Amino acid sequence: MASVGVRGWARALSRGARPSITTLMAGARTASGLSKDMLPGPYPKTPEERAAAAKKYNMRVEDYEPYPDEGMGYGDYPMLRDKSQSERDPWYTWDNTYLRRNWGEPMHWDFDMFIRTRVDTSPSPVDWPTMCKHLFGFIGFMLLLFGLGEAYPMYQPVVSV
Repeated sequence: MASVGVRGWARALSRGARPSITTLMAGARTASGLSKDMLPGPYPKTPEERAAAAKKYNMRVEDYEPYPDEGMGYGDYPMLRDKSQSERDPWYTWDNTYLRRNWGEPMHWDFDMFIRTRVDTSPSPVDWPTMCKHLFGFIGFMLLLFGLGEAYPMYQPVVSV
């Protein structure tokens, strides 16, 4: 396979040969890197910039809230609520059924944390105090049985030969 990208250019230039069209095409075929439209822009400071950023991310201006400008590099990316893909409707006809996403909808900044095989933010059917009662009740019952087994040992009868 032909060399790809900057490494191919460096090899071609270091050998004294001019980069050929195959080297150029190999870099184009890999489509490496994000396009400028995919990267977050600067933090919006005016209402017009906020409206433009909301339109860029296909959101209403009322729903658009960027991450705070704390120097982390989020830019104008929208701050979406933490909602896992398991919470989304499984019967809806999604454009991408595995990720339960539609084309053009903004993704959470940490979307890889909220996929269906990882963190599940859906509410639990049992509340926390009930779960603790069941756990400690089971552990206490097992400790009681262990104590009874130690206090009253039981052995299989054996016939001497």
